[in-house]
Amino acid sequence: MWLNPEEVLLKSALKLWVPERASRYFVLQRRRGYGEGGGGLAGLLVGTLDAVLDSTSKVAPFRILHQTPDSQVYWSIACGASREEINEHWDWLEQNVMKTLPVFDSSEDITSFVHGKIRGLIAEESKGSLIKEEDPEKFREAHLKFEKCFGLAEQEKLVTYYSCSYWRGRVPCQGWLYLSTNFLSFYSFLLGAEIKLVIAWDEISKLEKTSNVILTESIHVCSRGEDHYFSMFLHISETFLLMEQLALYAFRRLFDKETFENDPVLHDSLQITKRDLENRAHSEQFTAFFRLPGAETLREVHECLLWVPFSHYNTLGKMCISENYICFASQDGCLCCIIIPMREVVAIEVSDPTSKSISIATRGKRAFRFSEVRDFEHLVSKLRSQCNATASPQPVVSAEVAAVSPDPESTLSDYEGQPMASHKGSSKTVSTEALMTVFHPQDLENLDAKMLKEKMKEQSWNILFIECGRGVSMFRTRKTRDLIVRGIPEVLRGELWLLFSGAVNDMATNPGYYTELVEKSLGTCTLATDEIERDLRRSLPEHPAFQSDTGISALRRVLTAYAHRNPKIGYCQAMNILTSVLLLYAKEEEAFWLLVAVCERMLPDYFNRRIIGALVDQAVFEELIRDYLPQLTEHMTDMTFFSSVSLSWFLTLFISVLPIESAVNVVDCFFYDGIKAILQLGLAVLDYNMDKLLTCKDDAEAVTVLSRFFDSVTNKDSPLPPAVQQASSGNESKSQHPKVDITDLIRESKEKYGEIRFEEVERMRRRNRLHVIQTLEVTTKQNVLRVISQDVKISPSDLEELYELFKREHFLSCYWTMNSPALKHHDPSLPYLDQYRIDCQQFRVLYHLLSPWARCANRDSLALWTFRLLDENLDGLINFKEFASTLDVMYYGSFTHKLKLLFKMHIPPAFTEVESLSPSKGARLSKEELMHFSQLSVSSPEDSEDTDALKSSPEKGKGKVDIQAYLKQWQDELLKKEENIKDLPRMNQSQFIQFSKTLYNLFHGDPEEELLYRAIATVTSLLLKMEELGRKLHSPTSPAKSTTPPATNFSADRGDKPTEAQATPQTGSVGPQNLDKGANEWSFAFEQILASLLNEPALVRFFEKPVDVKAKLEHAKASQLKVGSCV
Repeated sequence: MWLNPEEVLLKSALKLWVPERASRYFVLQRRRGYGEGGGGLAGLLVGTLDAVLDSTSKVAPFRILHQTPDSQVYWSIACGASREEINEHWDWLEQNVMKTLPVFDSSEDITSFVHGKIRGLIAEESKGSLIKEEDPEKFREAHLKFEKCFGLAEQEKLVTYYSCSYWRGRVPCQGWLYLSTNFLSFYSFLLGAEIKLVIAWDEISKLEKTSNVILTESIHVCSRGEDHYFSMFLHISETFLLMEQLALYAFRRLFDKETFENDPVLHDSLQITKRDLENRAHSEQFTAFFRLPGAETLREVHECLLWVPFSHYNTLGKMCISENYICFASQDGCLCCIIIPMREVVAIEVSDPTSKSISIATRGKRAFRFSEVRDFEHLVSKLRSQCNATASPQPVVSAEVAAVSPDPESTLSDYEGQPMASHKGSSKTVSTEALMTVFHPQDLENLDAKMLKEKMKEQSWNILFIECGRGVSMFRTRKTRDLIVRGIPEVLRGELWLLFSGAVNDMATNPGYYTELVEKSLGTCTLATDEIERDLRRSLPEHPAFQSDTGISALRRVLTAYAHRNPKIGYCQAMNILTSVLLLYAKEEEAFWLLVAVCERMLPDYFNRRIIGALVDQAVFEELIRDYLPQLTEHMTDMTFFSSVSLSWFLTLFISVLPIESAVNVVDCFFYDGIKAILQLGLAVLDYNMDKLLTCKDDAEAVTVLSRFFDSVTNKDSPLPPAVQQASSGNESKSQHPKVDITDLIRESKEKYGEIRFEEVERMRRRNRLHVIQTLEVTTKQNVLRVISQDVKISPSDLEELYELFKREHFLSCYWTMNSPALKHHDPSLPYLDQYRIDCQQFRVLYHLLSPWARCANRDSLALWTFRLLDENLDGLINFKEFASTLDVMYYGSFTHKLKLLFKMHIPPAFTEVESLSPSKGARLSKEELMHFSQLSVSSPEDSEDTDALKSSPEKGKGKVDIQAYLKQWQDELLKKEENIKDLPRMNQSQFIQFSKTLYNLFHGDPEEELLYRAIATVTSLLLKMEELGRKLHSPTSPAKSTTPPATNFSADRGDKPTEAQATPQTGSVGPQNLDKGANEWSFAFEQILASLLNEPALVRFFEKPVDVKAKLEHAKASQLKVGSCV
């Protein structure tokens, strides 16, 4: 590797380097302790020094220095990992540089010329390089060490590396931690003790920062039940952030392929850098905190002061700027927060150069003043160009009075009017009124006590609007949260839900989208629409709005439109309940965007088949219970109780367990505080019922306690009509539990658990996500192993190792292939057995590693034929059950079963003539050839019925599933288990010759090789004589016609040659060479071959020889990564 020229102090280096070649201007050196005569104490000390100090010489023990005769300065210009590599560099210098140098007059010119040449070479190499780091030279050296130490594929992209200690018990091992796109790797070399650790990100079940008595802070990694601890003096937070990002990246790529493929940042793993991952982490935190669209990217962060006009003070915080938004949050995150969309900005000016202040004016005569902004003039010009706003001729409103709107109604109309402006012509299909205003209009003339309280709430909010502004850019303060805890007034609920959820931004930037979606989706018939129709009348059936066609139709449109927008989610239960409540208080289009905000941002991965998001938040909830309610944890022996009882709390935001008038107050808090509000309320519910729960003897009793408690929760200030509250009031009369007001319960949850911060919840979510996904994977594995273990003789522990190897091979193809077909094959929604499947290329790799027959010369052909035999449905994929059943026969099958497997591999549909296109490769097939042969269609008369059955498969076509066809298919599969050897088709001469070749190849290298060769020669001669005699007896006057067609009829693609089919140098005694092709075709039944082979004890001993399965599995585990990177 050529290096940017760097000065070297040769005097101190002489003790560590030994010269090997030298010229007038260059010297080639070898690191002491490497190469000839290496080792010994000097080698150990030098190796340890190189590893600890991150010396390039650890993996590049050869180097070339440039020198001039009249100078004491030496320059390192190249290094190499091997003598061959460094000699190539030396030869290039001799041919292209050394002959030119004598023409220069001065040493300075010589050095300048050499430096220019070397830098030119490096620049040329860097054109196609994947390295895009800030310090490419240093990173190139690190990448070289990474490749040499671990031998992974060239496509494995190193992201970054750190010096750290790996703890083995209480002993630290100093070394280097390498973080790449698919692996966490560690290397250490101390006094001859070498440690290599490679952990795939998708195998990590726990990743967290911990501290104990010995280590103040370390990173804990748990993989496959093994714990690993890493500590470092510097950059531990940065390291942990990158490890989290890489682990989540791997899980998204392997377990959530649709989201991954739609993500341009992550789709190409070769383009991922440390800076990209850090920026992505900060952007995700930014969009989650401010509830912005996921496509927003955090571009700049400025620490500054924001003037709060209604409180008359400056608050310190951070201004965060993305493509379309300017946001500010005070230091504690709760004191003050604002969001300014660029679309609302009308002017940006420098208000006071002395205080580095800028003012941002928005529609509605609002202005915001930021002071002490670093490089404020440059920021103003950048923001102006970004939002196309220039200094407006109208004066900027003073920030001191901007919050006081002269006409509060005008801001409301300005806010409400725009999003729906483009839908005037489409109001026929889309409802423009919230259902509550239609079915429960307020009677302003006859105000009862509850309505008077409701009006007082409205007045409190109007005062807040006058102080803090109204609309998307309003100030959000502690007073805002206090009013939300009391409950949002009915008339403002839809507006504020839209505002606090961030759905207002989606709606404003996508005018007309919902109406177009409704028109496209209505009338479609899918599984999602069928499920929607089934659940429509189960959604708040007690409410009059959903007892009429108006409410039902609106609910149908919203759910169908969302299923059309997001087919990945489609429709899931609980979405109907949530959408029903949204439609009560929001217009139809607003309800749709609220649903989008909930499903895609606020509750990610909740509404899918595996509800991963809900399981993650339940794990977070359990963790909080351990921290805040330890006495309850000690009493409950099984924490899964909390998961089972709280699932509906998270999926429906308590709507399914609380009366509707109380549940909407919970939804108020959720849209303002996110999942944190649900977690806090859950803790408050358990705390409120602590005494009763501690006396419960079982889970059923605890569930009853909580059910009675929820029935007793009321909302004394709710203005909802009695008809809506009828169901809950009926429950209240039966319950003996004292009444609990929802406002008091929410206030208590905020007071007791208000210290739970947004950042902490997000951190716990990331940590538990890994554990939840790994738990689901373990469940999948256990179900697969339970099904398969009944049919195989492989021990449970070996079968589990085999499953891990199978799954790993599937993932390896996903690691280093950009558009990997295997990646598309993994679908968590499929049945357990079909979630992981491999193609022929992946099968070949595993076959070479695991099959006891993989030593023979034509092992690629054997792998191909085995794969074709297993791929009965001709989709080019096999699952683990098919894979394990075949290996079970090879490992533990009887002589008859092994021979039958080999026999079936040499007859259609498995058998096909194989010939490599590259003669130099011999019997080895390229990946393209292998995939081509695996997809060839080889048919025989016996297969016609199977082909017809395949065409009538219940999965074919786009119609509904044919249950009768499925039952017939299952019946056929059961009958296959009872396959009789007499039913096997006969083997023709071409197939028998290949069968004999395979047996010869299998015996190569065996201790009884000669004896086996003689035995198989005897058997083949005997079989041919028997067949010839049988033909004569059958028809003494004319040759008997074969019951099977000639070999050339099996495949038109195969290109059989008669001379090749009849001549084989390896089977000299294989029978008559002068048979008339076609007329004298001969064939053998399986019983004939079996009976003949049983007469040879050597052959029986060979096939019944026990296989050391554990040794095979251990070898495969150690070799799989290297083999996978080479194929």
